[in-house]
Amino acid sequence: MNNTFGKNIGISIFGESHGAGIGVVMGGLPSGIKIDFDKIQSEMERRAPGRDKLSTARKEGDIPIIESGIFEGYTTGTPLCALIKNSDTHSKDYSKLKTHMRPGHADYTGYIRYSGYNDYRGGGHFSGRITAPLVFAGAVAKQILETRGIIIGAHISQIASIKDNKFDSQNLSAELFRKLLIKQLPVIEDSKISDMTEAIIKAKEEGDSVGGKIECAIIGIPAGIGNPFFDSVESIIAHLAFSVPAIKGITFGVGSDFASMSGSEANDEFIISGDKVTTKTNNNGGILGGITNGSPIIFETIIKATPSISKEQNTVDIENKKEVKLQITGRHDPCIVQRAVVVIEAIAALAILELNLSVTS
Repeated sequence: MNNTFGKNIGISIFGESHGAGIGVVMGGLPSGIKIDFDKIQSEMERRAPGRDKLSTARKEGDIPIIESGIFEGYTTGTPLCALIKNSDTHSKDYSKLKTHMRPGHADYTGYIRYSGYNDYRGGGHFSGRITAPLVFAGAVAKQILETRGIIIGAHISQIASIKDNKFDSQNLSAELFRKLLIKQLPVIEDSKISDMTEAIIKAKEEGDSVGGKIECAIIGIPAGIGNPFFDSVESIIAHLAFSVPAIKGITFGVGSDFASMSGSEANDEFIISGDKVTTKTNNNGGILGGITNGSPIIFETIIKATPSISKEQNTVDIENKKEVKLQITGRHDPCIVQRAVVVIEAIAALAILELNLSVTS
């Protein structure tokens, strides 16, 4: 398995959910960037488990240990390696899963792909736990991008059937992103918080789970970043988005609404604002021909319901080749959407840094 992304920044993640630790190596970073470790830890805590009744009871400190690449608070330009130790593992909860394949998980595909040698405890390397190193890498990328005036924010746009308001795609600010960070659930319309919370708790009480959507915005990015076809802005963001477990879809701009819009409705007409060329609308999410047009980049990801549920399900015993019943035990999230917001911001930051470095380097 070659687990590396990027041509300009090389990102390699490693580890298993119940192994000694997980981590990331980042190459190609510019030297001399001052790193704020308090900001990094804040990002890690947004994703970390065991913080409230809406997430798994597993508790992890998720404190990155810097092995290389930062000296006296600044990036050195050499590969940055961060290790995050696992401390709260209950591996015995997974002993049965060596042979009993969990529906909706990568147990079966991993078993086949790696001839039964895959670490199945907590999902092993397929686990959402491995998004913690992505958040670290994204937090570093965010700080580099901020020196260039590029800011990233996201909110929960849907949980179960409950929908939040969408971003005003032409009027976004760092202040709005900061306000989202202090909310119990990062939504635009506060009245949705209680309904979403109730939906998550109800699913938990029923031994089930719910999914949702996350809308992400990137502001301050200039026109002219990206390439057509294989290295388009959409291609790079989507590549990283689908590297996050449970992501099952991504749309840009008005997304699926394009299917019912005419060309005159979908097109973003150009105007002059001050001394800048801009658009009256932002239906295309700030991207045309795979290249940024100077408007905010807007995309939305679809996240499936957590596959680990305590309801009894049908599956197979792969060793004895027979159909069996399975009831999953252990500690699991009834919804991962609220913890995934920072992960989506992280992959957005990594994608834009990859693209931005190709222009500036």
